[in-house]
Amino acid sequence: MGGADIAKVPFNSSPRPTLGVEWEVALVDKHTRDLSSKAAAVFDACGDMRAWDGTPQITKELLRNTVEIVSGKHDTVGEVLDELSDTMTAVRRAADPLGVDLFCAGTHPFAQWSSQQLTRTPHYDELIERTQWWGRQMLIWGVHVHVGVSHPDKVFPILNTLLLSYPHLLALSASSPMWAGVDTGYASNRALMFQQLPTAGLPFQFENWRQFEGFVHDQMKTGVFEQLGGMHWDIRPAPKWGTIEVRVCDGTPTRTELAALVSLIHCLIVDLDRRVESGETLPTIPPWHVQENKWRAARYGLDAIIITDADSNERLVTDDLTELLNRLEPTAKSLGCENELAMVAEIPKRGASYQRQRRVAAAAQGDLVAVVDSLVKELDQ
Repeated sequence: MGGADIAKVPFNSSPRPTLGVEWEVALVDKHTRDLSSKAAAVFDACGDMRAWDGTPQITKELLRNTVEIVSGKHDTVGEVLDELSDTMTAVRRAADPLGVDLFCAGTHPFAQWSSQQLTRTPHYDELIERTQWWGRQMLIWGVHVHVGVSHPDKVFPILNTLLLSYPHLLALSASSPMWAGVDTGYASNRALMFQQLPTAGLPFQFENWRQFEGFVHDQMKTGVFEQLGGMHWDIRPAPKWGTIEVRVCDGTPTRTELAALVSLIHCLIVDLDRRVESGETLPTIPPWHVQENKWRAARYGLDAIIITDADSNERLVTDDLTELLNRLEPTAKSLGCENELAMVAEIPKRGASYQRQRRVAAAAQGDLVAVVDSLVKELDQ
């Protein structure tokens, strides 16, 4: 492949480290607590909701039991959470007369994938046609966080180093211990389910933007995907928006935890951006360590012992998190999210969602309806 054959991938650079969030929320029946495919009726009741910048505030997803709540572009975590909370209130108001409550976690504790209805669009139809059984299995929800980056040459230095914090983000957000009525033994079953799709999973660690353009050329020429949106990496460039998009986190059950995780991601990317600006060569770890860290965080959550550097040193993820939060404090102050970042340290104290769900299930003697009840209540607080 000659260099002249490779098309440019334009990156709409963000002059500031702006912030945007997509929060996938499921609909559950008020009585049975099973999933409800009434998203279309919820959309009709809500009407055309848009942020100040024209961004649709609610969008459809693959499954008709899901509403994605989307923020516009903001400068602070507080602004994003205020908008998401207002939109959530509107969605809840629309869902209530339909006999539906809102729920958010990486997976539903007992719903069966085979009974879910799909949203029909050419994109989703093609996805299911290609991925078949695995595509139909995607009964999962997550949170996607966009942070603006000022130049494409910064994207992969930041992204590659951000992978060092992958296990922290997954362990903190892990909320999918159960699948189809069974405790999987994992903190995040969602993370390992989603990577079964052919274009999902961990990103490649490219050295620069030109290498990424070569990759995109190869994928499009061979029909792996026809548009960049078909690349479902856990962390990916979003050239259309001029952002790095972090898709690591499981569905987040509370607004407090969402604020904490969004602030952590915002601080991580801005800190790395500033270090690139200063000329620092950022640390990385080999792909095999990244892959192992993902598995350990998915399996053990906040009890994971993770690989912290290229020399294969290891540490308990919560011990490493404490040091990371201390290092990010000045960045948080400059971004106006020091209070939200401080909330990150509260998650291990209270228990991450996967731990709380297991406690509820144990107290209810295995009744998973009680787990859904607890998640609905958490989201409503």
